Amino acid sequence: MIILLIGIVVSYIVGSIPTAYIFGKLLKGIDIREHGSGNVGATNVFRVLGKWPGIVVLLLDIYKGFWAVGIVSEILGMTSVWQRVLMSVAVVAGHNYTVFLDFKGGKGVATSLGALLGLALRIPSIGPVLLITLGVFLLIFLSSRIVSLSSICAAAALPLMTFILPQPVEIRALGLLIGGFVIFRHRPNIQRLLTGSEPRVPLFGASRKNPKK
Repeated sequence: MIILLIGIVVSYIVGSIPTAYIFGKLLKGIDIREHGSGNVGATNVFRVLGKWPGIVVLLLDIYKGFWAVGIVSEILGMTSVWQRVLMSVAVVAGHNYTVFLDFKGGKGVATSLGALLGLALRIPSIGPVLLITLGVFLLIFLSSRIVSLSSICAAAALPLMTFILPQPVEIRALGLLIGGFVIFRHRPNIQRLLTGSEPRVPLFGASRKNPKK
């Protein structure tokens, strides 16, 4: 039990590392929460700092989830499905409610992806679920060019796929939790989607500047 608690705390702290905030300070000396959408996530980094910082932050946020679930769990000897699931929840919660920024963070999409990749590394049956979920994200994004809509649709597809495809009950519970987590964090975006004011991301050329995400 002590090892499990250590794993949960470590996962939460790793998830809490505010990569978008750090890059804002390092590259432009700004608090990214005061620019763009105010969100501490990769999409806002794309808008405020540019394409390459956005890509790096996106990859780092994915790696946070992957490292906690796929590597830390192995180091600590926590190999059961439910232990990995708890670490997945902890790392995503850390990203969304980081202790370093008064418990205000990102929306958990990239870190959730990393956690699922870490799970898929150890639990092969998750692979098809993850591929379909990513496929939903890409399909919606390519047709709408709206990141939030793509994330919401993928978040809805995730738990659905865990019930359609054979999965351990712990993974189904995680799918419901992560999917609900992502949708809950996108409440302001849902309001803008309903009013038609949610910004689109150009696929080519310069990014459209818009203060909202």
